[in-house]
This record gives sequence, structure tokens and C-alpha cells, in this order.
Amino acid sequence: MTMRISNAWKLPSLLLLALSLSACSDLNRTEQRMLSGGAIGAGVGAVGTVMTGGCVTCGAVIGGAVGAGTGYVLDRVEKKK
Repeated sequence: MTMRISNAWKLPSLLLLALSLSACSDLNRTEQRMLSGGAIGAGVGAVGTVMTGGCVTCGAVIGGAVGAGTGYVLDRVEKKK
């Protein structure tokens, strides 16, 4: 069974996506690193659990948390240099 998004939902979905992305425009360097680390970690966690047959949501959440933490730590290490 395939899911199709009706035309009535396409414009509101695009507007919501654009609005959510604009909320990230005024982040400092630490927040940017945490956000990108979390996004990368969530992606890697989800793909890893798909490949191993685990819980995809759990892998994404754990990967996102680890990625955000890693982004924070790397930013702090760089600031100490």
C-alpha cells in the first residue's frame, strides 16, 4: 500500500518546513554544532538500526543524543585551544 499526500497538504507542509528552518537562523556556534551533531547522529542511528534489525526510533533517538553531546564536547574543546 502506498501513501499519497493530497494536494491540499503540500503547501501547508512546505510552509511549515520553511518556518521551522528559519527558526535555526540565529544560533551561536555551540548550538549549531549540537544541532548538526544531533541530526547526523540521528541519521546514523536510524540507518544502523535498520541494517541490524533493531528499533529504528530508539536508534535515532540515541544517535541524536550522542551526536548532540559530541557536538557540545567538540565545541568546548575547540574553545579551550
